[in-house]
Amino acid sequence: MASTTITVANAPMETKDGAFPKGRVSMTEAVNKGRGRSSGREEEVDNVYTLTTPDTRASALRSDKPNLSVPMGARHTELLALFTVSPPLLTSPGAKGPGRSEEPMVTPVVAGDVDDETTTSTITTTTIITSMNQPVPCSSNLTAPEGFIAQPSGSWYYPSVDCTYTITVYMGYGLEIQVINVSLWEGEQMRFKDLGGGEPSVLANESILMKGLVVRSRSNQIAIHFHSQQQSQPGSFLLRYQAFVLSCTFPQQPAYGDVSVSSLHSGGEAYFHCLTGYQLQGPDTLTCLNASTPYWSAKEPQCLAACGGRIWNATVGRIVSPGFPSNYSNNLTCHWLLEAPEGQRVHIHFEKVALAEDDDRLLLKNGNNIDSPPLYDSYEVEYLPNEGLVSISRHLFIELTTDGAGTSTGVAIRYQAFAAGHCYEPFVKYGNFTSSDSTWALGTMVEFACDPGYTLEQGSVIIECVDRHNPQWNETEPACRAVCSGELTDSAGVVLSPNWPEAYDRGQDCIWGIHVEEDKRIMLDIQVLNIGKNDLLTFYDGDDLTAKVLGQYGGSRPHFKLYTSMADVTIQFQSDPATKIFGYGNGFVVHFFEVPRNDTCPELPEITNGWKSTSHPELVHGTVVTYQCYPGYQLVGTELLMCQWDLTWSGDLPSCDKVLSCADPGTVAHSHRVMSGPHFTVGSTIQYICNKGYILSGNSLLSCFNHGSSGLRWSERLPKCVYETFEPCRNPGTPYYSTLNSDKPLYQAGETLRFSCLKGHELLGEPVLRCVPGHPSQWSSLPPFCLMNSLPLCSPVASADFSWEGAKIALAIFIPVAIIIMFVVGIYLYFSKWVYYTWFM
Repeated sequence: MASTTITVANAPMETKDGAFPKGRVSMTEAVNKGRGRSSGREEEVDNVYTLTTPDTRASALRSDKPNLSVPMGARHTELLALFTVSPPLLTSPGAKGPGRSEEPMVTPVVAGDVDDETTTSTITTTTIITSMNQPVPCSSNLTAPEGFIAQPSGSWYYPSVDCTYTITVYMGYGLEIQVINVSLWEGEQMRFKDLGGGEPSVLANESILMKGLVVRSRSNQIAIHFHSQQQSQPGSFLLRYQAFVLSCTFPQQPAYGDVSVSSLHSGGEAYFHCLTGYQLQGPDTLTCLNASTPYWSAKEPQCLAACGGRIWNATVGRIVSPGFPSNYSNNLTCHWLLEAPEGQRVHIHFEKVALAEDDDRLLLKNGNNIDSPPLYDSYEVEYLPNEGLVSISRHLFIELTTDGAGTSTGVAIRYQAFAAGHCYEPFVKYGNFTSSDSTWALGTMVEFACDPGYTLEQGSVIIECVDRHNPQWNETEPACRAVCSGELTDSAGVVLSPNWPEAYDRGQDCIWGIHVEEDKRIMLDIQVLNIGKNDLLTFYDGDDLTAKVLGQYGGSRPHFKLYTSMADVTIQFQSDPATKIFGYGNGFVVHFFEVPRNDTCPELPEITNGWKSTSHPELVHGTVVTYQCYPGYQLVGTELLMCQWDLTWSGDLPSCDKVLSCADPGTVAHSHRVMSGPHFTVGSTIQYICNKGYILSGNSLLSCFNHGSSGLRWSERLPKCVYETFEPCRNPGTPYYSTLNSDKPLYQAGETLRFSCLKGHELLGEPVLRCVPGHPSQWSSLPPFCLMNSLPLCSPVASADFSWEGAKIALAIFIPVAIIIMFVVGIYLYFSKWVYYTWFM
């Protein structure tokens, strides 16, 4: 007989030593340390801030499973209490089942004497009342702007756990999930999904979860799903979530234009504008709209060159043909009318004129209509005036016509209006200038300079505005061009392909020499390299073409660098006479810098989640540095880096990335494989099936699984398909009165054996037997046997297949025999007649 006494005591919640079982607070202690605060007594939480809906307090815990979701407004000691309180071990008769918080949690305390017949137990049940929000049930919606989601470890027993938490905040906000702690068993699944937009997208899964991982959504809604089939105790995790403000992506910059933004958050605006000569096609302002995933109010505009138009109050600007700097289209007729302010004239400067050599034509006319007198006609003038053209009135008419035959780059014209008594504003392409008077009045002095890589040509460096009656510049404005060859002694500069950024000419041979101080060396930064496959750009480590070659290149290559070993470098460019490189931006751009001389390569840093080993303590020429990754990570990039003779490393620094999928195990000879999917993620399988005539050695099914700290691995080694061998068939023996076509003791699988009978015997059974493969191999049927033929030896029916030779042999035998028989018959008749006459006559 047993007697049980239950005492229920109600008391305010206090944190005391021994109040809860120890050893179950590892995750919550980490949270408390992270927040840096603790409390000896719980306080009531007045409210919890939410972004979407008011928080509804639950009067009691109604979860059938052990998952906890705790808003950040609750104190961490309350979170600690939820993690450490044990489940009910003994409840009152009104209990509704395990895990129902309407019933008090109990801790057994056994007292009294125990004998063989009577056991007395006293159980004290304490109801712990806290002021925090109760845990939210498994598979629920959360709306707090921040909080915790937890799966405690070892506190409950359930045959399976399957929970989904959906967190939703205001539109325009995203969710950031931080993994504070995680410990999952093999086979347990955990998914983070972004539910905003169209199809849900997986942000992370159990294969990459680790302490400290931060996952961010791209919308205002995220779902976390956890599934476990552990029979003893499921894995554990502690997640912290909080909302953050989402933003629009940075808008795409239009070609031949620019974009600026006031803010990327909801309500921010993006402003677009085009380069001179191009017009905006589309809205000039876009607004970032609030949504589950913020987006811009419209598609980004484009900057296009219009075919014609009227420009009122033209002061300064640019006109380009449609498609410039690419080729224009066929069959165009474009008219532009420039109208300067009253009392001013228009100056034209030709930046580029490239027309097809057929009926394409450019006309400039002094006036406001097509019938005005011509100022410039591309049919009549072979060379463009370097100083440009000036209209005689405030109007200038421009006409461009193209036919259907060929196309070219087109036209780029810069215009500027200027008042009477002033010179027009000078212009130099790929350069700049300084002036003594910004109004360009009489007596103004202007000094020109070119951009790095360009050289002043065909003009004066300094010009002056002269002639009081008809103000004009005393010299032609210079031009800045990227020239072929040159000697450079600056500590830094640029070497450009001839005519850059326009295409270089065919059959060129250009040489540049760069010289810096003797105790220095040169770093070459090749930023653009886009030349013909048969064109060559060569770098020599010295002051002439006999020096050692640093590198020789043709075609296109991405950005790279070279270092010289001395203070001089020679660059040679050779273009093929038959090169087919045309168009804007074809050529090369090489920046050079003076750098200190050194005898060793620069120190290489360590890499995250890996280590390096060096073949030599000093990083001299020939030193090899080897990078390796920790288990669970794979090397991305070059494993070995060598210090080259130019004191640069042979490649870029590698990195160690976490293994997210198993490596491809490869194929097996004489087989084909069936894969569960295109990627080898955790859980994917590969089955190998051998071809006919081969058998499998090993396990045919391989599965990718997480091997803990070692990373992802395949469950089995790669199998083999070996040739299938069979036991031979034994000689079945030779039946009486028969012969075999082959007589040997053993016959391999697939071989045949043919039987035939002696003359005068008939074969009964299969004349041909086949050795059928198997274990063991067997003959296809029993051996036949031969019986004596009961029919006459000669067949009454002659064969129709006799030959002429046989007929001759038969005649040769038959005729003598017939003669002998006739001779014998004649003798017989003769004597018979003689005897007759003797007896009867």
